[in-house]
Amino acid sequence: MNVVVTGSIAFDYIMSFPGYFREHFLPDQLNNISLSFLVDSMKKQRGGCAANIAYNLALLGERPLLMATAGQDFGEYRKWLEQHGVDTSAVREYPDEFTSSFFVSTDLAQSQIASFYIGAMGRAGELSFKQLPAKPDLVIISPNDPGAMTQYVRESKDLGLRYIYDPSQQIVRLSDDELREGIDGSAITITNDYEFEMLRSRLHMDEAAVLNCAQVLIITRGADGSTILTRERRYEVPVVPTTRPIDPTGVGDAYRAGLIRGLALGLPWETIGRVAALAATYVLENHGPQNHQYTREEFTQRYRTQFGNGGLSGL
Repeated sequence: MNVVVTGSIAFDYIMSFPGYFREHFLPDQLNNISLSFLVDSMKKQRGGCAANIAYNLALLGERPLLMATAGQDFGEYRKWLEQHGVDTSAVREYPDEFTSSFFVSTDLAQSQIASFYIGAMGRAGELSFKQLPAKPDLVIISPNDPGAMTQYVRESKDLGLRYIYDPSQQIVRLSDDELREGIDGSAITITNDYEFEMLRSRLHMDEAAVLNCAQVLIITRGADGSTILTRERRYEVPVVPTTRPIDPTGVGDAYRAGLIRGLALGLPWETIGRVAALAATYVLENHGPQNHQYTREEFTQRYRTQFGNGGLSGL
């Protein structure tokens, strides 16, 4: 399948807090928050939603085209992605910018507090699907510069492109009208459970209302698995358990890669969800969103050990 992945490319600064964030928030002082957390470790990792999705797609056997913007410090990162099967020919480097940066702290409950420096991502609107050499079979519009995300939605509709709408972290930056525009006409709209409640509150759209606009709605629920809702049926997808959860950063991006790979193979929805869940668990078991590796044979064997042989073919 000819897949185009849009969204952020970033360097992640991942920090560990040896406590619980919830213990430091005072309910009667939420209008005057002033907190500092002393972390006991920090790692610099390759990240960004689009790059993470593309990396995981390549592991699963696709050669996705990454369409995104990066800065003067992207050279080694580009080599890494190419070495692992990602087509970076549509990534534009800006010598006067730095690649975006993501700063995240994770506590003992796997809760996270994060900030994102926009950097070169702020110029993502200078890219266009109209510049691509061939019409893609599927595009994913993942968190990016908000204006670029809306531009890509409109271009997808103008060009007749099938697209996955993944507003995620940018829900807070997109207007109500922009969010509705992205959902309306999408092949799939995907969020986590917290983000979906934000959409429900702002847009007054429940699951049924979203499915009047999108063909499929997917809600990920962390340790509680995920829900895939089509207009005909609801699928509850379990997580793949692990005895060594290490870092949740990038887990959702891997889930999206598993979703896309399942769509490319034409698998049934229940199987697609399980492929996505397994891809996510591989990330959870490592520090950072791109430090895991597996062969397709290893992935298939673990899938069959967990779920049996039913529905999985061609991976």
